[in-house]
Amino acid sequence: MNEKSYERLVAADRAMLWHPYSAIDAATPVYPVASARGVRLTLADGRELIDGMASWWCMIHGYNHPVLNAAIEHQLSDMAHVMFGGLTHAPAIDLARRLIEIAPDGLEHVFFADSGSVAVEVALKMAVQYWRGRGRPAKRRFVALRNGYHGDTLHAMSVCDPVTGMHTLFGDLLPLQFFVPPPHAGFASGVDEGDVAALEQVLDGHGGEIAALILEPVVQGAGGMRFYSPDYLRAARALCDRYEVLLIADEIATGFGRSGRLFACEHAAVAPDILCLGKALTGGYMTLAAVMTTHALAQAIATGDPGVFMHGPTFMANPLACAVSLASIGLLLASDWQADVTRIERGLTAGLEACRAMSHVADVRVLGAIGVVELSQPVDMATVQPMFVERGVWVRPFGRLVYLMPPFVIDDTELARLTAGVADVVGRLVVESGRCVPVGR
Repeated sequence: MNEKSYERLVAADRAMLWHPYSAIDAATPVYPVASARGVRLTLADGRELIDGMASWWCMIHGYNHPVLNAAIEHQLSDMAHVMFGGLTHAPAIDLARRLIEIAPDGLEHVFFADSGSVAVEVALKMAVQYWRGRGRPAKRRFVALRNGYHGDTLHAMSVCDPVTGMHTLFGDLLPLQFFVPPPHAGFASGVDEGDVAALEQVLDGHGGEIAALILEPVVQGAGGMRFYSPDYLRAARALCDRYEVLLIADEIATGFGRSGRLFACEHAAVAPDILCLGKALTGGYMTLAAVMTTHALAQAIATGDPGVFMHGPTFMANPLACAVSLASIGLLLASDWQADVTRIERGLTAGLEACRAMSHVADVRVLGAIGVVELSQPVDMATVQPMFVERGVWVRPFGRLVYLMPPFVIDDTELARLTAGVADVVGRLVVESGRCVPVGR
């Protein structure tokens, strides 16, 4: 594609399309992608970028994988979609069976939803209906961790951090929930007793009105890319049991190996009452989420008023999405994915270490296939994003965070180039007027 045609694509996008967390007249550049294969994005002008984002963490097998392509093509020859009300199909049944086999113990029932945010909405509604079925309708509020992120739909926003999160604009519209401090102890540290005491204080004082604690196990994602001690998760599970509060684990970002375990809950050897899955569930091919729960919870909803769970997405259990999810899980489990994640962890640790000594870098941290460079001030996206593209890597910072979550299939050479690009760009930033901007801008 020649330069003029490329510019026409960009101009057409600017005229019509609205991008995530953006204004229609935003100065942040956009880059038309013509194709993608493996860990590489080919732009419409021919430039090639190594993808460090796995398309917001979901493309664990990379792009255009022949096994996943074949799964969709095979399913398409039978049917693309059929309603799930009163009907069922083998891909949904087989996927539910596989999820129950690999999920933490006790999760025996699966509700398929549209996306991660909707999965959180479903989980919150399940918790409320459960307590109504148990004759305790006052239990309809939630407690969450500060610095948490659980999605952009209305009630999902209500359990995101109300101050530092992305949804303060809607604060007066959202239901009021309880919040406790984020765990201070890092992943390799023991639990901070003050953090546990803060959670217990809320549960002790308000357990009669709290339906569930919702958290991202071990890794807080878009709320700050923070890693915390599995000991806190163990303590939270025990407190939920003691005060009769359900535990909802939001593993939309961490499920399917990203943290070094198949599910992040496994770091603490605990099982939630409700588990939310998404993103990598389909290998990044299509939108699908799953909400898993216990038989006791499902039975309480079935025996309570109105006797059914009140949610039903149009595209629930879409056969194409279920088929590619089955193929993605099979591909993951048949691979030596733990060795790959460990290898990526080593590469991220080594490659990002150079950032640690930079004066405008507050922290560098790595867990599994997640690498984070936390800056002292937010980046100026309009000027910093093009610097990554110029270096042949796709990295999408937000706020003060420059982070990497590459596909598991990235090789060592590609990973080294990716981390070198990050270290180079971060090293060329300075703090001006409260933002990190390129030197000599």
